[in-house]
Amino acid sequence: MRIVMSGASGMIGMALSNQLATQGHDVIRLVRRPPRNTGERSWDPARGELDAGVLDGSDAVVNLSGAGIGERPWTRRRIRVLRESRLQATQTLTAAMRRLGTPPASFISQSASGYYGASREGVLREDSGHGGGVLGPLCVDWERAARTAPASVRVVNPRTGVVLSTSGGALGPLLPLLKLGLGGPFGNGRQYWPWITLADEAAALAYLLTSDLEGPVNVCAPESADVNAIVAGIAKAFHRPAFCRVPRPALRLVLGQLADELVLANQRMEPARLSEAGFQWRHPLLSDAMAWLTEDKAR
Repeated sequence: MRIVMSGASGMIGMALSNQLATQGHDVIRLVRRPPRNTGERSWDPARGELDAGVLDGSDAVVNLSGAGIGERPWTRRRIRVLRESRLQATQTLTAAMRRLGTPPASFISQSASGYYGASREGVLREDSGHGGGVLGPLCVDWERAARTAPASVRVVNPRTGVVLSTSGGALGPLLPLLKLGLGGPFGNGRQYWPWITLADEAAALAYLLTSDLEGPVNVCAPESADVNAIVAGIAKAFHRPAFCRVPRPALRLVLGQLADELVLANQRMEPARLSEAGFQWRHPLLSDAMAWLTEDKAR
């Protein structure tokens, strides 16, 4: 397959690019600078600029573009950047598809578990309604923008949860603290995080490229785990204590609204559609994920 990908330089994008390359696929990466090799093409999503010819003859487009959700505190300006970086990229891609006589067959356009809002009771499946706050409406508009692709295009919105990796993601700021014996759960630790390893995230996105699934797809591991279990598992895997619980007021003081919608969010998400389709996880259990994290760090 010939696959055009935005956001290929991010943690998930790099993992997915490597996986697709090892499977023999041709990956074209969209970059915001002059191309450095034949595997890159330039674009400017902020200006809505993309030569439709870049997509001509491709089998699929993968859209992973977007400013990092948890990289900085959520000022009004940062929230605007989070929103615009996602909507502009998605709209630029779908507009380019509409200019083609034969657009790509599939469009995998990232979404997030934030679709369901900060704290929801019960199990969240793909037919659960969206939540409020910042991320709920953002994800609704993000997914709506993806659906402006031509009618012939199969559109998939992976609602990705917390991606576990030693190379960054949710564990980026936590691992160094745990190794010093200073880390611990956030708040009371009873909030559920919809976790998945980076290896399974890349495998799931690759699977969606060739499956018949369309619309929203929850991308997380089948085993539910709360923050207490996740942090305890990481600490055990790295042979470190995890006694320093970070209280809710401190998190809100430092992170503001970001604390409520990310680290304190309760989202017991179930990958119902992936399971029904027969996707096989490499790390379906938290214990599997912890073993993989220690192996990943050793490499």
